[in-house]
This record gives sequence, C-alpha cells and structure tokens, in this order.
Amino acid sequence: MGFSLLAGTRAPVRVWTDPYAIEPQAAKQLRNIGALPWVQGVAVMPDVHFGKGATVGSVIAMRQAVSPAAVGVDIGCGMSAVRTSLTAADLPDDLAGLRRAIEDAIPVGFAQRDEPVNPRRVRGLEQRGWDDFWRRFTDLDRRVAQLETRARRQLGTLGGGNHFIEVCLEQGGVDDGRVWLMLHSGSRNIGKELAERHIAVARRLPHNADLPDRDLAVFLAGTPEMDAYRRDLWWAQEYARRNRAVMLAVLMNLVRDRFPQVGYDEPISCHHNYVSEEHYEGVDVLVTRKGAIRAGRGDLGIIPGSMGTGSYIVRGTGHEWAYCSASHGAGRRMSRAQAKRTYSTEDLAAQTSGVQCRKDAGVVDEIPGAYKDINEVMAQQQDLVEVVAYLKQVVCVKG
Repeated sequence: MGFSLLAGTRAPVRVWTDPYAIEPQAAKQLRNIGALPWVQGVAVMPDVHFGKGATVGSVIAMRQAVSPAAVGVDIGCGMSAVRTSLTAADLPDDLAGLRRAIEDAIPVGFAQRDEPVNPRRVRGLEQRGWDDFWRRFTDLDRRVAQLETRARRQLGTLGGGNHFIEVCLEQGGVDDGRVWLMLHSGSRNIGKELAERHIAVARRLPHNADLPDRDLAVFLAGTPEMDAYRRDLWWAQEYARRNRAVMLAVLMNLVRDRFPQVGYDEPISCHHNYVSEEHYEGVDVLVTRKGAIRAGRGDLGIIPGSMGTGSYIVRGTGHEWAYCSASHGAGRRMSRAQAKRTYSTEDLAAQTSGVQCRKDAGVVDEIPGAYKDINEVMAQQQDLVEVVAYLKQVVCVKG
C-alpha cells in the first residue's frame, strides 16, 4: 500500500492507512500538526490513533523546532528482542514456572528494585558509560533532583500499561519454532517527570499563544528552553535504552540458568517515542516519532501486536516520504476505559488462549480486542518494511 494525503493542511500529511478510517479526534490532531509553521511534513503510520497532546503513530519533521508533546511522556519507550538457539521442543509443557521466574527477577507495575542495579554484576550487560550517565543526572532540570534514588531503583524494571516481557516462538520458514525473548518498556517515572515539566514550560511561551492546540507547543532552536529540553531528552532516551538493556541481560541470564545450552544472536533494540536529528529534501529537521520506529534502509525493527497476537521482526526500506519510519505496533482501536466496559475476564482468557499470562481484571484493558489487527497494519506498510520473522508469544508478563 502507498500513502494518501490528508486534506486541509499546510504541510503535507501523508497517511499509510485509509484516511477515512482515522478517528475524528486523531484526524483533528493531525490537521493541527500540519498547520504548524515549523512543520516540514508529517507521516502517519497505520497504527494511528488519538493520543494525549499529539497523535500516536505520527512522525513529525520540524525545522528549527520541536514539540515535547509530539514525543510523549514515556520518552525513549521502545522494544528489545533477541533470538535464542532454543526451539519449542526445549521448553517445558507447563510454562507457569518460567513466567514466575521472570516476574521474580524483573519488577513489574509500580514496583522498583530494593537496591539499584550494579552493572558490573549483570553478566553480558554493556559496561561502558555508566558513571558518566549518572553524573549527567545532576545536569537535568533541577526540579527532578530529588528523584535520583527512584530513578536508580526503577532502572531495569518493566512498568505497567502496555509494557511487557515475552517468550515467543518464530512461526514459519527454516527457523520455525525458534525461541525469541522480547520486551517493551521506556524511561519509567523519570522520563514522565521530565516530559511533563517541559510540556508545561512550552505551553507558557509567547510564540505558542495562538496555536490551534496548546498541547502542540514547541521549543525553538537557539533558545534556553530548547537547550534544556534537548539536554533532558537525550538523557531520558539513554535511560530508556539502558533500562531495556538491563532487563534483557537479566532475562537472558535467567534463561541461561534454566537452559545452559542456550546461545544468543545479537539483540535488536529500537525506540518508538523519541527525537532524532535527520536530513530530508535538502533540509535538516528534528524528527519526532511518537508511536513509530525508524525504518531506514536495512534497519532492523520490532513491531508487536498485543498480548494474544503475533509480533514482527522487520527490516526498513528507507522510504523517505515516510521519514524512514514504520508503525510501532498494532495501535489501539479503543480506549482503556472502553475496553474495560466492553470486555470481561472471560473474554480475556479466550483471546489469550495458549499464552501463559495474567488473565485477571487488572489487564482487561490490554485485551487483544482493544487493538487493531496487526496483520492488517502490516499489510498497509509493505512499502515501509519487509518482514524478517513472525513471532507468536507463549509467555507474556504484564505489570
């Protein structure tokens, strides 16, 4: 599928889905984004849906400006995955013990670690840069200074909502049945605190007074506010990357303890709520991806479905009109509140049949039926990515 243009915008808004199927609230957000004077263009991914501040599934290229709400509050949220040498035949028939071991090793939900992670004690974890990384905490917005202890203890923890850890099986091809480990998480509370503070600052700046939506307030290049945001943004994106790296190393070691024969390929990792400095159509731009991954030519990425449906490992095609991007997942088709009104725990159990996971009222809002069909989403972006592997989870850990 190619793209369509959303009508009634100043900058081009290219849509990789049926534009008439976009919910009205999201379409209004996209038109508001396309009207901003700093916007070079917008690419809308097939998992698009209404989001707080800015649309989820939007890729926004701006000249000399950036909107913190177009990144979102979970700065650096993203995915990591690694293929193992194990196959389905190596796994026990009852996976409840493996799920419990993961939940015991990695705090989920609001939980944090009793003591901060010592990188030197985690086998296989990248050792470089930790001291400098934490030293730079003191350079962040002074209003978060009291949160350092919490930030340290939340490093290597999953969080709640749509964050997850999965054990998956590759489906089809010569590696049918191969076991993968996958996880989805971000910058935890510290990213949220930094984002909310900067969004509030942007809303008060005079040049944002007449915007159609104050949630789309921007920082301008060369200003102290932009410099402060970029400093905190880069740090939070690194926190999210290191958070996933810690969890993946812990998960890999846990599996190695249970299956000493296991081997691992090189892990894949990608942000899907972040900012990047890029160059398109002869212009240097700041690209914000909120619910979208980079899909430059040859880039490996991860596009998950939901807790009962499959996920895809993909390779980008480098489509420049999409700003070298692709969707970050299936995308919600209904809000969490609507999902809770619509579905029961019985529905959840039926839709996650065959998956060792929570099936209680606390995760009904994450039921597969609340998400778009991942296979349809993939069909709409065949020009953006090519499929490397299709995975189906057998264990899913939720916060």
